[in-house]
Amino acid sequence: MKKTYYYPIVALLITSLFACKSSKVSKSEKTGWNYNEKAFGGFQVPKDYKRGAAGPGLVEIEGGVFVMGGSAQDVAGQELGNYNHKREVTVSSFYMDETEVSNTQWLEYLDWIRQAYPKDYEYYYNELPDTLVWRRPLSYNEPYVDNYLRHPAYGEYPVVGVSWEQAQRYCTWRTSRVNELLLRSQGYMTSFEDLNGTNKGKKGAATAATAKPEGPFNTDIYLNGQYDDKGKNAMKDLDPKSTGTTTGTKKGAGPTRTVRLEDGIIMQPYRLPTEAEWEYAALGLIGNTENENINSNKIYPWQGLGLSSAKKKTRGMILANFKRSKGDYMGVGGSLNDKGGITVSVKAYAPNDFGLYNMAGNVNEWVSDVYRPGTFEAADAFNPYRGNLFQDKKTVAPGSATIAKDKYNNPIMIPATTGKKQTWAEKVAATAATDSLAAHASTSYVADQRGYRDRQNDLYGEITLVTDKSRVYKGGSWDDQAIWLNPASRRFMDQDMASADLGFRCAMTMLGAPEISTSGKSQFKKQPSRKFNPKNM
Repeated sequence: MKKTYYYPIVALLITSLFACKSSKVSKSEKTGWNYNEKAFGGFQVPKDYKRGAAGPGLVEIEGGVFVMGGSAQDVAGQELGNYNHKREVTVSSFYMDETEVSNTQWLEYLDWIRQAYPKDYEYYYNELPDTLVWRRPLSYNEPYVDNYLRHPAYGEYPVVGVSWEQAQRYCTWRTSRVNELLLRSQGYMTSFEDLNGTNKGKKGAATAATAKPEGPFNTDIYLNGQYDDKGKNAMKDLDPKSTGTTTGTKKGAGPTRTVRLEDGIIMQPYRLPTEAEWEYAALGLIGNTENENINSNKIYPWQGLGLSSAKKKTRGMILANFKRSKGDYMGVGGSLNDKGGITVSVKAYAPNDFGLYNMAGNVNEWVSDVYRPGTFEAADAFNPYRGNLFQDKKTVAPGSATIAKDKYNNPIMIPATTGKKQTWAEKVAATAATDSLAAHASTSYVADQRGYRDRQNDLYGEITLVTDKSRVYKGGSWDDQAIWLNPASRRFMDQDMASADLGFRCAMTMLGAPEISTSGKSQFKKQPSRKFNPKNM
């Protein structure tokens, strides 16, 4: 059995992540039945749900309309309009990492793999960044090959040499670690202290470690009821027919259950941002917009048309880490223009109006989209995106509700076999093959939508190198000139490749109302529900 090591990965005020309050008895406005009462069937509804604070590392980005590609300008004699079709689109509110993922944060990922799977050398190796990206035939960059990832001098610098595929796997890992921390710290699951035997009793002695579950925590597996771990504050199970474990809690003894998605506690998955989200966040139009009127255009993530600060205290200082000319990476000794030769700290320079650092320069950043030159001529106007490959979670057997897991406790994903909900008769008839790839091949439904409305679809490998594995990256880097700092610029690379000037940051979907703050804004008053008493009918 593989060793699994449990420990918190981030220091944060976990209470800020708790998104719903305890419930008082409320009732259905449509049936009159009480919620959260055993006598009425035990249907549980969070009372007065409120969206919690952003997860660790994230900043709230209030969505809105903008012209994608609209910031493209004639810079340095090159027309950026060639790189994106200008189109008005709307982006939903979402969360985005304040900074690029750093070397230290990637080493944390590698350390978790080493602790959880000490004998799985392939897993560890596959997640190592390609440090050979620093090697160039006519440059002396060998010190970076050995030192850039691991030496503390570069700990807060952005991780590079990471492919799009590795970045995706990091997002999956991060999701489960953050949700596990939330659930264990809040007492919905066994605490880290009890798991590791470090919880001290009244006399100061540590308690015996609780038996560790088989395999690491995974959010999807947990939500499917396949991870039966209940802590001292486990959710009460109000189902009158419940056979759940009876556990003593602070609220008294009784049947308990694991947390469900309906409770509003579990956080959404970390993921790569879409290209539209990334460009919208980089522009930060919230800083120069009033009553839906954009006061001035932007061609960079900061105000103004220049590349240096106009503020009195920082006047003349370069606002991003980029290459000023073909040979000028950092300026003259004694007065370095951007204070960096290669990359710099992920919190270097001033953040943009959304509070995001280095949305121009330092390193380019992967986004989730598949690259096509004309995507935004065809993409939807609401949350435009190209890259959908619709998938289902494979089950262990036909008709089973148990999700099949790979050796790392992650769900096994297969292409979706239908674009709509089947009737029960259709589902029963298909149970013999629902979990097989052959079933997907035998249906007319196409789960892979990456080439949807794609006029180049028949030209792959003939007159273009663009394929379904070509992924967009944006932002410009320490090795790029100013033209690439424009948020509208876009380039591509195959998803299994890496570079010394390419990193990433994560995003997360925001659920519910798109407005971040209602303070000082006009609102319609919510009217109270009509009173209903069945005894007076």
